[in-house]
Amino acid sequence: MPSFAWEGKNRQGEERKGVMEAESVADVQAKLRSQQINPSKVRRRLGDIKISISFGTGVSEKNLVVFSRQLATMVDAGLPLVQALDLLGSQEQNQAFAKVIASVRQGVEGGLTFADSLAKHPKVFDELFVNLVAAGEVGGILDTILNRLAVYIEKAAKLRSKIKGAMAYPIGVVGVAIGVTSILLWKVIPVFAGLFKNFGNKKLPELTLQVIRISDIFSSYIHFVFGGIVAIVFGISYTYRQEKGRLAIDRFLLKIPVIKSVLMKMSIARFTRTMGTLVSSGVPILDALNIAGRTAGNKVYEKAIFYVRERIAEGKSIAQPLGEVKVFPNMVVQMIAVGESTGAMDTMLSKIADFYEEEVDVAVDAMTSLIEPVMMVLLGGLVGFLMIAMYMPIFEMAGATSGGDQPPPPQQ
Repeated sequence: MPSFAWEGKNRQGEERKGVMEAESVADVQAKLRSQQINPSKVRRRLGDIKISISFGTGVSEKNLVVFSRQLATMVDAGLPLVQALDLLGSQEQNQAFAKVIASVRQGVEGGLTFADSLAKHPKVFDELFVNLVAAGEVGGILDTILNRLAVYIEKAAKLRSKIKGAMAYPIGVVGVAIGVTSILLWKVIPVFAGLFKNFGNKKLPELTLQVIRISDIFSSYIHFVFGGIVAIVFGISYTYRQEKGRLAIDRFLLKIPVIKSVLMKMSIARFTRTMGTLVSSGVPILDALNIAGRTAGNKVYEKAIFYVRERIAEGKSIAQPLGEVKVFPNMVVQMIAVGESTGAMDTMLSKIADFYEEEVDVAVDAMTSLIEPVMMVLLGGLVGFLMIAMYMPIFEMAGATSGGDQPPPPQQ
């Protein structure tokens, strides 16, 4: 555990300093305040500083699923929470996750609730996880909640994997098309152009001339071309990270015929699965909508869900504003209305989620089967066009040569 050098003053105004072992600066400050010392400076000791570079949290969804299931089993068996966390931390092979579990255990030992200890690691345990655990602690059903979380994470991961797999193919084909076209314009076509110059003043077909001009421009400004592509990628990425930019992009994607169906069904499946898990765990409806909106995965649906939340806060039922936002199919609105009137909202939401998760599978398969031949035709057509443009003069010259070898017609 790292150590920190600290300086501060006690209640009498006397200066104090020392060294303390803790997980973070915030932990040091909290411990000092509990000792009635007001910290003025806290810094990690130089000898304890280790430089490391990491991407993401280092904690996978599989780690969370196994952790949730094992902890649920231990809690159900009557094992104290601190002891269960200690066991899980000691046997965890992922060192990054082991440190997180150890920190959570220390928080629980220090008097925090399990949910509050989890909330100190928002990159590992998201808002949904923390709120469900909090509901489980209050209701005395922590083991049940943890099992539900494991199921939810598995289903969410499967849905996300399906979408990523569907998008990998067209992105890969587009990348190959850009690479092949770039090589042809940069390296291959200039060779043909040099060959044609050796043929003298033979006039080339207009199509061939245009392709050679494009190749010359591409070769001359290749650095700017690739710089522009990189700039466009980063520009789209930056725009997508902005609130208004992501809303505009998501709204545009929902207007593309083939992609629209997949994105709509995916957002509905994610929303209803999250809502069903939260409601069945006893989370208040307004809190559940707030979490479900943030995890919808699409800003258009997030905005619609927050609108529904505002109307419910004003005293309306959930089905009425759902119908007003015009992004949920009538079947979804009617099923939620039935669930609301019968008191079986969680069951109805789970049924809707099951249905739309299957629909996502069907829609993704249909989209993939449609995209594959289209992409292949586009790639083959582009390469074929460039090759035909280069071989046209050769064919013409071959025809002229063979025509010149014919004997002259007999004289009368």
